[in-house]
Amino acid sequence: MKVKEIVLLKEAAEDLENGESFYNNREPGVGKYFWDSLISDIESLIILAGIHPIKHGLFQMLSKRFPYSNYYEIADSVAYVIAVLPMRKNPSWIIDSLNQRL
Repeated sequence: MKVKEIVLLKEAAEDLENGESFYNNREPGVGKYFWDSLISDIESLIILAGIHPIKHGLFQMLSKRFPYSNYYEIADSVAYVIAVLPMRKNPSWIIDSLNQRL
């Protein structure tokens, strides 16, 4: 399914900022690499949107370089990124986080 635009919701942008801070606290500079990698994954939705499995009511795209998933939905040729969540969290935390955003 081809999309014309990608919209990163405010909560998803906050997820990215939290991940960036987490990785910068572990080792300076890794946060920027995290940010760039996840943004690259998200930008690939222009080509890849709709091919990912649906989990918890949203498409789930795994990050290529970090243990994170991008959750998105498609409406009117727009991919809306709802959440960017760490996969090492408790699965019930992930489900609760997604349910709060839907």
